[in-house]
Amino acid sequence: MKSSESMASALSPELMNAARRCVELARKKGADEAEAYVENGRNLDVTAREGAVETVKQSESMGLGLRVFQGRKLGFGSTSDLRADRLEPFVERVLALAKVTAQDENNRLPAADDLRGGYATQDTFDPEVAKLPMDWFVARSIEVEKIAMAYDKRIKTMNSAGAGRYIASWGVVGSSGAEASAASTYVWIVASPYAEDENGAGQTGWAYDTRCHLGEMMSVDAIGREAGKRTVDMLGAQKIPSGNMPVVFHPEMTKGFMQGLIGALNGDLVFKKSSFLHDRLGQGIASPLVTIAEEPNRPRGTSSTPFDGEGVPTRNKTLVDKGTLTTFLYDTYTASKAGAKSTGNAARSYGSLPSIGTFNLRWTPGETKAADLFAGIERGLFVTRMMGRGVNVVTGDYSRGAQGFLIEKGAITTPVQEITVAAHMNDMMRAIDAVGDDLDTRGGTWAPSIRFGELTVSGK
Repeated sequence: MKSSESMASALSPELMNAARRCVELARKKGADEAEAYVENGRNLDVTAREGAVETVKQSESMGLGLRVFQGRKLGFGSTSDLRADRLEPFVERVLALAKVTAQDENNRLPAADDLRGGYATQDTFDPEVAKLPMDWFVARSIEVEKIAMAYDKRIKTMNSAGAGRYIASWGVVGSSGAEASAASTYVWIVASPYAEDENGAGQTGWAYDTRCHLGEMMSVDAIGREAGKRTVDMLGAQKIPSGNMPVVFHPEMTKGFMQGLIGALNGDLVFKKSSFLHDRLGQGIASPLVTIAEEPNRPRGTSSTPFDGEGVPTRNKTLVDKGTLTTFLYDTYTASKAGAKSTGNAARSYGSLPSIGTFNLRWTPGETKAADLFAGIERGLFVTRMMGRGVNVVTGDYSRGAQGFLIEKGAITTPVQEITVAAHMNDMMRAIDAVGDDLDTRGGTWAPSIRFGELTVSGK
């Protein structure tokens, strides 16, 4: 399968030619199947402190990863030396690796059927982002620091304030017919202030935005002011007694909760019965208010990709539909083991083998106004920040340190900290009794606020 002309132009012809050449050489020298994955990334990161530039970091990475199968034995290697006379020795080294590895009947490239359907256009590359001069990032870094510091006199310093850009292009060529390339731009601004109350007790907060297209970015003023407000609002935070109570997650916390849940859909873990959801396909696992989708074809999505790390066309798909688990996620290898088909979820870099990943997640917003999520709560918790690992996808146990605000008589009141929210994921998913309409579209994972009817909160 060939990519479209516009997509093919996204990656340098030299890289794609190197990929084609490596696959051709590998096949001539005895590989049953061969696949080359190439990528090029350019990063710029500027930070400011006290009105001046603190750091400027620029980096570029470029390389090729070659995967060969010979008698169902796998050889893999990567290189950043793409000079024409270095490719043949590189291919020979990778083939030699395949001779010493164990045979595995599941070692294979995507079948022709898996490559059908064409690649979607996603508009993830903005030339305006690519052309931004260094001065643009310096000015935004200094400006967002100034705005955050000016929000309240109790803000004493900044943990960080900065802006940056990443320009990425990637492509894959496989002997089974895959050939595609794509590119994306990302621009971001972030601020994280530190504030102290009259007793010297400190709090940190943060705000950010990241987009593919410059014209969709939040203003620097909005980011700086949000960071300042989040920080100052937490001053005077207290511990609270343990108890069971309604809990509302801020959209940023819903994102983390969703990512933990989706980790349990990993087809490899499911096959090994190492996911707490391994036997729940087609069953209700959550409140009917819960619908979660993966959107790799989201226009201008920061994690969008028209194909996965093996060249399989990606498709938007529902993962949880009104509470019912509808699919697990597979790359070619794990799909072969499980007797399933690849779902186009192979994620990788040029230096790594494919593994199961996701590309843009979306929790469908509800019809409840965000402010109404607190209505009727006599005493509850609004969680705005969490710490710790979160979900154990093997057991389904969830436990995270948290901070946020008490909800009393339907309103946000006292800031709270040093508390823990813990439960089993099965119970948490069923306890969701409202979903807000406040979808947060920053980054690749989109989510609204959600409310749990009752959770256990551990405090003092």
